[in-house]
Amino acid sequence: MVITGGTDGLGKGLALHYLRQGARVFAIGSTPAKGSALLAEAAAAGAADRVTFLRTDMTSVSATRELVDEIQRSCASVDGLVLCAQRYRLLGARTVTGEGFEHSFALAYLSRFVLSHGLRKALESASRPVIMNIGTPGVPLGRIHWDDPQLTRGYSGFRATLQSFRANDLLGAAFAALHAGTPVRYIGYNPGVVSTGMPNHLPQPLRTLTKATFAVLATSVPKAVIPMTRLLDEPPAEPFTAYRATRRLSLKGPAFDQDDALRLHRLTQELISAV
Repeated sequence: MVITGGTDGLGKGLALHYLRQGARVFAIGSTPAKGSALLAEAAAAGAADRVTFLRTDMTSVSATRELVDEIQRSCASVDGLVLCAQRYRLLGARTVTGEGFEHSFALAYLSRFVLSHGLRKALESASRPVIMNIGTPGVPLGRIHWDDPQLTRGYSGFRATLQSFRANDLLGAAFAALHAGTPVRYIGYNPGVVSTGMPNHLPQPLRTLTKATFAVLATSVPKAVIPMTRLLDEPPAEPFTAYRATRRLSLKGPAFDQDDALRLHRLTQELISAV
């Protein structure tokens, strides 16, 4: 199992679950302290020899490509790829990466694009391969800013975050359309409100408000991973599906429009071609 954001929140919950099941886990993260904590928990569970922490800057396309190469050198096949890495920048000024991409677009979308397509061959070597992209399918907010995907005009953190979620809906639809014969099953997954460390990245007073909301409404990580593991272990027969917790979503409508999905795929290839 390859899990981005695998040292915290849902990603860590899934990593520990699959280590307990006897799987080999590659946990991708950017914080050494969190990586060390995961390794310590794996060792305490007798799984130290089956977990690898890979520190990677997921905002970098070139670093994510190097990650793909490292994973492929380390194992002949990948059974599951879970895309959890996210950091919310809802307030504040627009930030760009060293490669010139808007931060949310790079972390929450471009990294998932590179990993999804880059690890496809390794996934196809597995008996029942699956990609799960954690986002907000089923939430009708946000859109792709086709004329300005880097949001150089009229930027806000909310617009950037919502665009990345919509881009990931289209990523799944495009993957299925482009690789019609692949055995890889692609799942867009909305876990709902889950009690993770996400509010810690928010500015005040939004951080306090979000934590208060989580205390009342959020599902615990151990409970939230149960329906996720069911889908990962027994993927749907269809090439691409979307879920909100246990409820399967319709793929009709603009959120998963195939023409838009292929258009975004071409645009993304153009954007990262020079990196």
